Amino acid sequence: MTATLYRATFLHTPESPFTHADALRAETDGGLLVQDGVIRARGAFADLRAAHPDATVTDLRGGLLLPGFIDTHVHLPQVRVIGGLGLPLLDWLDQCALPEEARMADVAYARGVARDFTRGLVGAGTTTALVFGSHFARAVDAFFEEAAQTGLRAVAGLVVSDRLLRDELHTTPERAYAEGKALIERWHGVGRALYAVTPRFSLSASEGILDACAALMREHPGVRFTSHINENTREIEVVRELFPGARDYLDTYERAGLIGRHSVLAHNVHPSDRELGVMAAARCAAAHCPCSNSALGSGFFPLRRHLDAGVHVALGSDVGGGTGFSLLKEGLQAHFMQNLMPGGVPLSPAHLLYLATRAGAEALDLPDVGAFEPGQQFDAVHLAPAPGTPLDAVFRHAPSPERALAAAFATGTPGDVAQVWIGGQTAFTRA
Repeated sequence: MTATLYRATFLHTPESPFTHADALRAETDGGLLVQDGVIRARGAFADLRAAHPDATVTDLRGGLLLPGFIDTHVHLPQVRVIGGLGLPLLDWLDQCALPEEARMADVAYARGVARDFTRGLVGAGTTTALVFGSHFARAVDAFFEEAAQTGLRAVAGLVVSDRLLRDELHTTPERAYAEGKALIERWHGVGRALYAVTPRFSLSASEGILDACAALMREHPGVRFTSHINENTREIEVVRELFPGARDYLDTYERAGLIGRHSVLAHNVHPSDRELGVMAAARCAAAHCPCSNSALGSGFFPLRRHLDAGVHVALGSDVGGGTGFSLLKEGLQAHFMQNLMPGGVPLSPAHLLYLATRAGAEALDLPDVGAFEPGQQFDAVHLAPAPGTPLDAVFRHAPSPERALAAAFATGTPGDVAQVWIGGQTAFTRA
């Protein structure tokens, strides 16, 4: 296959800016040589053009080319209930999220939701997502089918609970195990799909459900695990009442054997030092969802405590508790919240880009995405704002790529996404 040479101003963070001061790599007139969906070479455009004169050139100058965004926490059934503002977590679930999630029992309805969801993600520049699926196995099938058509790298699974939700969303440990096993055998490792064992949270998952999840993890090495933790103070109190023998929230998962390298826990706004220490030792990642934490009044995410403890952190949109799919907006909100909270971590554009891209790849143990390194998949988003917009003015006059990147996080929206590639294939083109 003929190689394609992409000419662009591109930026990426192959290493963490939290540990490497020079982690941001930028090329003003750069080139990325892509063949069979894989980046073969990276450097100055003139050098790569001279070395590969037969390559087809795609000129993307006038915008920014970034690695595809990686969302480490987002809910499939909630795309149509974004914007339920003014409620704390448990009230929001009862009044907004759970009634909508019950509708996913209708497979035709679930297919429509899956289309809205995957198109929303990819249209916002997201190329990989760790997805809370549905409580209904057929709806999870519908999502994986839609993700395969869209090209999205989907890490997702059946959401399981057996208490304190609506009756139609409850299951049994036996059924959770059987349906999860069937979905794993049907989807895990097929195309770009990976499976994630997904108890909703300990509040709605008994020891029996958590043990069934652990059995799936033991029997199918390589599947991922995700759930919620320490999002809301009332939630934490209820979990403590339900698990009187547990040391803390994390211990409810830890005792079941669910915490490890392939575990991602969402929110963790109110962790104990013990929990952070265990997460770090197990290489369990935290998905930080700043817009949701603000919208639901959950609190300020203690990023410094996570970093000091050695806990890996990436970004999640948490649609629909969050306010949209754009990880540009999540990065901006993270910046705001860290600036406002006592002891917050000042976040530069390099930090925000890393949290939205490479950090997610590391959390999900996906070494071949998240940056523009030779040998990695060409997952990319081209930001090219419409002429006459404020972001276009900054892009045209920015003194450096770093300044343009800052403006992208400050004002960028899905409307500024011109094109998205996943594995070298076009997944989205702005009309």
